[in-house]
Amino acid sequence: MNRNDLRRVDLNLLIVFETLMHERSVTRAAEKLFLGQPAISAALSRLRSLFDDPLFVRTGRSMEPSARATEIFALLSPALDSISTAVSRASEFDPATSTAVFRIGLSDDVEFSLLPQLLKRLRGEAPGIVLVVRRTNYILMPALLASGEISIGVAYTNDLPANAKRKVLRRARPMLLRADSMPGSMSLDDFCSRPHALVSYAGDLSGFIDTALEKIDRKRHVVLAVPQFNGLGTLLAGTDIIAIVPDYTADALTSAGGLRAEELPLEIQSFEMHMAWRGSQDNDPGERWLRSRLQMFFGDPDSL
Repeated sequence: MNRNDLRRVDLNLLIVFETLMHERSVTRAAEKLFLGQPAISAALSRLRSLFDDPLFVRTGRSMEPSARATEIFALLSPALDSISTAVSRASEFDPATSTAVFRIGLSDDVEFSLLPQLLKRLRGEAPGIVLVVRRTNYILMPALLASGEISIGVAYTNDLPANAKRKVLRRARPMLLRADSMPGSMSLDDFCSRPHALVSYAGDLSGFIDTALEKIDRKRHVVLAVPQFNGLGTLLAGTDIIAIVPDYTADALTSAGGLRAEELPLEIQSFEMHMAWRGSQDNDPGERWLRSRLQMFFGDPDSL
């Protein structure tokens, strides 16, 4: 196919194809693109004719791509990223007048502790924008970025899509959170004997603290696991239960009173909070503006 032949290709068809590759479902693709299922089915029929291949074969409730579809996707995805970048570079972004919708993913600790101050700043600088926040973590982040459901994610991250970019926003220290009135800092013996609360998205009863304790042949006793930080202060109030939280979350929880935070009685390394984003939107003016604000208000205060 030469470039003149591209005139018969509808770019919207390629967007549908990319979405089907991510979702593996006509129903989910229709929801993602805000189209009806008949429209997606019709687009798939045109795609099959265009590429002279079935492209997808139904297997149970899922649609598995053919070998040809996988080959096309490997070539098409970076091409669409390049087109998106070329178009976005031609646009301008004025935060004072923009009505753009930004879709970001935040881990629970970031949403609870840092989003309120960011939102106040954004409302003052860009009152017309819309911020859609999705809950994410290192497990969910890759799929959310790859599918375009979010353009930016802030959390600890591990594996990311090949075209994603990442930078460290801050290095956080874990802090011990307690609601009792006992004076002084907690000893390691007291730390191990006290009941612990754990914030775990997956409902785990152990984490990096337990790994550190195992190295010195010690254990702790977890009596409560909750999926989010919001409400943790209320749960600890009036009890001898303690919890380990990031330093910025400790600041948010202790600001309401009734709780105090202190250093842990064992050596624990700091951990990184990352900002990751889609490579295709690296030069988008609006996305660059938002990333700069996330850096400014989520980043390490000592680095500003």
